[in-house]
Amino acid sequence: MKRLKYIDLFAGAGGLSEGFIRAGFEPVAHVEMKKDACDTIKTRTAYHWLKENGKQNLYYNYLKSDNRKKEDLWELVPNNLIESVINKEISKETLPDLFSTIDKQLGDDSVDLIIGGPPCQAYSVVGRARDPHGMKKDQRNFLYKHYVKFLERYKPKMFVFENVQGILSAKNGKHLKDIFKAVREAGYELEMPQNKYKVLNSKDFGVLQNRKRVIIVGWKKELNLKYPEFEETNFDYKVLKDLFSDLKPLQQGEGTLNAVEYAKETTNYLEWAKIRNGLDVVTQHIARPNNENDLEIYRRAVDLWDNERKRLNYAELPKRLIKHSNTKSFTNRFQVVDGVGISHTVVAHIAMDGHYYIHPDINQNRSITVREAARIQSFPDDYFFEGSRTSAFKQIGNAVPPLMSEKIAEHIKDMMGDL
Repeated sequence: MKRLKYIDLFAGAGGLSEGFIRAGFEPVAHVEMKKDACDTIKTRTAYHWLKENGKQNLYYNYLKSDNRKKEDLWELVPNNLIESVINKEISKETLPDLFSTIDKQLGDDSVDLIIGGPPCQAYSVVGRARDPHGMKKDQRNFLYKHYVKFLERYKPKMFVFENVQGILSAKNGKHLKDIFKAVREAGYELEMPQNKYKVLNSKDFGVLQNRKRVIIVGWKKELNLKYPEFEETNFDYKVLKDLFSDLKPLQQGEGTLNAVEYAKETTNYLEWAKIRNGLDVVTQHIARPNNENDLEIYRRAVDLWDNERKRLNYAELPKRLIKHSNTKSFTNRFQVVDGVGISHTVVAHIAMDGHYYIHPDINQNRSITVREAARIQSFPDDYFFEGSRTSAFKQIGNAVPPLMSEKIAEHIKDMMGDL
């Protein structure tokens, strides 16, 4: 059976794409401006091809190597697959070259689906709060116009557009209305004649994270479809017991990007969520170093959360521990991941410091590792993020959880089955 083909725009580290591949879709191209994120997708592309051809041990050898060279891994797979990951910014100037490259990848085939979402900083509430112009002059507000150009060029049957909740309020909702208008003018329809939207939460898809995102689904006007109905996944899994328990306990500054053995057996959740999926080692379980000032704040934050279920207010700390002059806003800058529940939203700021993602085990007294962040986002343990520790954190924070993406992809596939 012919697999449905898609293009992934603003692809990031490939979290959204991973779910569609799991659901049986085939990527034609990934377009992403960040080199490390592109390298991550190339490595994941190599994984999928090697697995499909019964050579996954070559990929596992790559993960287990202490001097891994990504280029050597990429040479093991057909070159056109590596070249399908396009490291280029999407802009008015680059569109002709992007179309030409994708046309070559596509050959005589057609595109069934386009997925992706422009960078969300311009739409995020936090981003607008920090920018003196409220992001009104940020050109990323208008990247959706380039997305629409891809719809006009390749005329897919459907598209999936993902973004942060802030897109609903950006410029008092005008940006969202402009997106709907542009999409309709390109020949596509969205459910909701009243211009409503769908806010989906990753926790309803089995991800151990409270992460709300706007997911817009559109289709060619003549198809007369409706927005998919998603069933909520009910579970009682918890971060410490079910998500972190098999990882080696670490102190601040400990760990490695290289492969280490698991400390314990797997859990039902890790198996169900496909996080532990056959690999006998885990990589990128590395924690940031911290100074004693931060570590004391971490202890206070975990103790307060464990005993009173209260979040630490930075302004209420003893004066000797306060190092920031700003004690009026962002007073929740030190926050503990809920060990007996699910995590709060992982965002790209985790690349700056780990204060907002303190490990719930007070005995470890540190922020979470790269692998723990990836697990909160539901990335499988054999997903390797290329680049530095900081780059890996940023890629993870910007990603769509693959588990959520997979459920969305399955519904889209069902909708497209008879088209």
